[in-house]
Amino acid sequence: MTTPIRKLLIANRGEIAVRIIRACRDLGIRSIAVYSDADAAAFHVRLADEVYNIGPAPSNQSYLVQDKIIEAAKRSGAQAIHPGYGFLSENAAFAKRCEDEGLIFIGPKSETIALLGDKLAARATALKAGLPLIKGSDIESTNLAAALKIARSIGFPVLVKAAAGGGGKGMRVVNDEELFEESLSSAANEAKSAFGDSRVYLEKYLARPRHIEMQILCDQHGNCLYLGERECSIQRRHQKVIEESPSPIMTPEFRARMGKAAVGIARGSGYVGAGTVEFLVDEDKSFYFLEVNTRLQVEHPVTEMVTGIDLVKEQIAIAEGKKLSLAQDDIQIRGHAIECRIYAEDPDNGFMPSTGALKSYVVPAGPGIRVDSGVVVGSEIPIYYDPMIAKLIAWGKDRVEATSRMKRALEEYHVSGVETTIGFHRVIMDNEKFVAGGLSTRFLEEEYPDNVYRHLTDELRERAALAVAIDKYARERKIAVGNGGMAEAASRSNWKQTYRRVGLRQFGGSR
Repeated sequence: MTTPIRKLLIANRGEIAVRIIRACRDLGIRSIAVYSDADAAAFHVRLADEVYNIGPAPSNQSYLVQDKIIEAAKRSGAQAIHPGYGFLSENAAFAKRCEDEGLIFIGPKSETIALLGDKLAARATALKAGLPLIKGSDIESTNLAAALKIARSIGFPVLVKAAAGGGGKGMRVVNDEELFEESLSSAANEAKSAFGDSRVYLEKYLARPRHIEMQILCDQHGNCLYLGERECSIQRRHQKVIEESPSPIMTPEFRARMGKAAVGIARGSGYVGAGTVEFLVDEDKSFYFLEVNTRLQVEHPVTEMVTGIDLVKEQIAIAEGKKLSLAQDDIQIRGHAIECRIYAEDPDNGFMPSTGALKSYVVPAGPGIRVDSGVVVGSEIPIYYDPMIAKLIAWGKDRVEATSRMKRALEEYHVSGVETTIGFHRVIMDNEKFVAGGLSTRFLEEEYPDNVYRHLTDELRERAALAVAIDKYARERKIAVGNGGMAEAASRSNWKQTYRRVGLRQFGGSR
């Protein structure tokens, strides 16, 4: 039996809210947006069919308040709630609340979220389903002697991880016994602060793994399939910044083995909806279960680009009770897609968030380019939320063409009013190791140990050297160009000046 959804509330903001609103419009579903005081003029609020204010700017007074989300859903007459990612998307209590209130939660059942959200329970489920696990064990963090004994049996270096964690919080790499007690204590304290749960566990630390995840879709009728992998190894502070599909190391046989493992834990947990099973892949191509993300991933567009499948529409269809319209043999990977997350951050200042209004906003276009954006000209980047502006996706017939198109798109992308990571991504696209597909989760720290992103081509090195010479001349002669041009340029790094040349010349922007 199916239940058609006619009105859907989006319990989120920014680009993912815009993405869901557009899927609703394609399906003829009326979209309901919620917004905080800081988001009153946000792009997702302008696009939605109905909007409801849910409180002050801080997320713990608005987007994280379950009562306000449920109240807005009831007032609007929405039948379903899509949580997007982040905020309440993996909150089992919120999913249960929706179920109790007679609202369709676009995602797995609350008990599945609770099971897989607990890293220790997820490991046990994976083990039962026959998935390979990294050597490790749960521990009692207050019993140092017992924990140290387990660490010695695993072998240093070890990784301390929060049982209820994610996003790198409650995680510590411990290289030797001397630092074990301090690392164990700080990880447990951070986990308690972030998740309200101080439990931690140990895993053998893999020095240079790849982070590869498998997209799954499971309906309410027992059908489950995988849609290929995403390479997510380029990370900063355990946060993904560049993703692609397929992985440069993937073969059809390797994909089938990893996909079978992903489907195995999905079936073992009674999974329903879209989700992601994450793996670490060692240098010898051994892969190990990491975790399950019970929601739509930020990087889902790369899978959509290479499979032609709209994951948000599939989520809604599954929630309505429909059977999957595809079988595993129908899934084909065509071409290659790369995604760069564009943040309002300043790479020259430790990637600190950059807030303010967008004075200009020119997005790239052309063959193979997609921009999932949550902003327009004049949009405010507030201090209260994740500073991601958009996701830039490039598709090509192969990885070479996808990279080439991404470089073109980054050249065309122009934002002023805030600092962005566009220049940072240009540097990465030119990196020889990236071009060769030599990736690992330590890519950024190994290639740019000082957080200085200046690995330029010969042509760009010449331009950067010229910028340095002009800057030095200006400083020595105390030359100031109208509107503070040289004085402002003097405060910027060489790579930023070089990589923003197109935007400054073509659009007259000040940043």
